[in-house]
Amino acid sequence: MIPLKTLGRCLRPGLVFALLVMLTGCDAVAILNPKGQIGHEEKSLLITAVALMLLVVVPVIVMTLTFAWKYRATNTKARYEPKWSHSTAIEVVVWSVPCMIVMVLAVLTWRSSHALDPYRPLESKVAPVTIEAISLDWKWLFIYPEEKIAVVNEIKFPVDTPLNFKITADTVMNAFFIPHLGSMIYSMAAMETKLHLIANETGEFPGMSSHYSGAGFAKMHFTAHSVTPAEYQQWLQQVRAGSQTLNKDTFKALGEERNADWYPVTYYGQVEEGLFDWVIAKHMGDNHHYGMKHAHSSVSTGEAAAADASVQEDHEGHTPREAHESKASGENLDANPTEDEHAGHHGHEGSGE
Repeated sequence: MIPLKTLGRCLRPGLVFALLVMLTGCDAVAILNPKGQIGHEEKSLLITAVALMLLVVVPVIVMTLTFAWKYRATNTKARYEPKWSHSTAIEVVVWSVPCMIVMVLAVLTWRSSHALDPYRPLESKVAPVTIEAISLDWKWLFIYPEEKIAVVNEIKFPVDTPLNFKITADTVMNAFFIPHLGSMIYSMAAMETKLHLIANETGEFPGMSSHYSGAGFAKMHFTAHSVTPAEYQQWLQQVRAGSQTLNKDTFKALGEERNADWYPVTYYGQVEEGLFDWVIAKHMGDNHHYGMKHAHSSVSTGEAAAADASVQEDHEGHTPREAHESKASGENLDANPTEDEHAGHHGHEGSGE
């Protein structure tokens, strides 16, 4: 039989190599090497929390090894007290130190949870870029509503510019995550979530789906490009020059193409207005969602019209509020909704803005 010490020496290099391989595969370096304001703040929070917890973990490990060595059976010089049962000094240390650490962590977590709220817009003198992200099977569709363009599996944005993401899903629940920039948030059908990020450096940052969503989940990734303002404008012109148009019909065709492999980057030079709201509305049915805003509107042609009601909500308290208002007193709504849109549910915005 191989001695345990010899077996341990043989396995040690293999375990170290396996650990390095796993860290490379999960891109743990991205989280510890942030390229944006939110990522830096989350990194500081993570390191601080780990350091505080190590104030308990490290002494416990050291004392465990020390006591095991000192009071081993072969050490006849160690003091033997079989009737010992209590020590006030030990009790004070064992309970007071963890309690103080928990209190510090509680205050730190409370403050950072509000400061790093993904729904909280970033303060900046630069006008933000709005990007509407829709998770499909199995690809990401990004719509730039202000620029009237759309891209599959790629986003570009100017450096040092706040990014206002509006996120939803056309199928199952998913998760939007760019590790170098910060927070992850879920995408859900018939709902809109929000995420605010910023890149402080130029470069290419991998984005991913961090929630299992089916057969093509492993290939559901994209690239986020942080570029200079001039390069961003050049890219916009390049996308606008494309001949493809994204409307309800082309969107349905894109969604029905359930790719098992990575879907190539695709540019849409023109986008039908209100498409993002239409995607949300077509999944709503008769459901009323908490934390959402709804407004009645006449729907006769299947086109998404602008909502005529504005409802303020308190995101922090997540108070359920709904608004269903008619355009005018006594006005009748169209009783014949289209196949994809439900009458009486049109305007839809997530909380936080």
